[in-house]
Amino acid sequence: MESSESIKEFYLRNTGGEGLSCLNKIPVMGHFNVFTRDECSLVTPYSRRDYYKISLIIGKGKLHYADKWIHVDRPALLFSNPMVPYSWEADDENQTGWFCLFTDQFLQNGNRLGNLQDSQLFKIGGTPIFFVDEAQQQSVSDIFIKMTAEIQSDYVHKYDMLRTYLHLLIHETMKMHPAESFEHYQNASQRVASLFMELLERQFPIDSPEAYLKLKTANDYAESLSIHVNSLNRSVKDMTGKTTTQQITSRIIQEANALLQHTDWNISEIAYGLGFEEPSYFTNYFKKHTGSTPNALRGSLV
Repeated sequence: MESSESIKEFYLRNTGGEGLSCLNKIPVMGHFNVFTRDECSLVTPYSRRDYYKISLIIGKGKLHYADKWIHVDRPALLFSNPMVPYSWEADDENQTGWFCLFTDQFLQNGNRLGNLQDSQLFKIGGTPIFFVDEAQQQSVSDIFIKMTAEIQSDYVHKYDMLRTYLHLLIHETMKMHPAESFEHYQNASQRVASLFMELLERQFPIDSPEAYLKLKTANDYAESLSIHVNSLNRSVKDMTGKTTTQQITSRIIQEANALLQHTDWNISEIAYGLGFEEPSYFTNYFKKHTGSTPNALRGSLV
């Protein structure tokens, strides 16, 4: 069963925990916050979220949404639904714009849209992307700028103002035409294997012993991708001919060879950097898969 990201986990992933205190301070039911996209991760995990999110994406990239994907090559609004998993892969670092996240309870306090999941913008099976022209981009940007100023104000009714801006943003978008150029994946195994290989590569290189490898097992990767480990193992085996563990091992050994040959880290530092609890575990692991010990390899380079 897929896991989903809670609001608390959102703050831990994106702000290092900054902003968590506001979860208990907002004097209304539900939750709302607004951010710029300037500091966002270029790649986000493929998972469901426990909150609604409206993003003005200014920057190019690929949106994976449920069983389809779309290349976003111009400014666009994204309406993400807590019932549908998605991820974003930026083409480059030129990413800006804004996003706001909120709960159903926050918006329903205004009692205008009925069930949010049945609305045109957020319903399951709907089209969540709306490309905007220059005038629409300016209009939407103005709303986000007002949201940002309002949430920082001391006005006693600021959350009523923010709710009004949120309704305005939704109604402005409902007048637009959604994007219709989504592509469907031809092969689910290909999709899962591709996500795994990309996630595996993103764990490397190891820049310092303190920045140790965090994803080490098939279960670690399956959890990060919000899929069952059996599904991951089956897809990787089908598409690459190797097991998930063999792929992970191969990449760790490749990185170990690079660290042994191109850094002055001692064996313990390399072991800890690659996520081993004890240097002896790393030595045995390396010898098992290469036939040589780390010390022997390094000695051969002298």
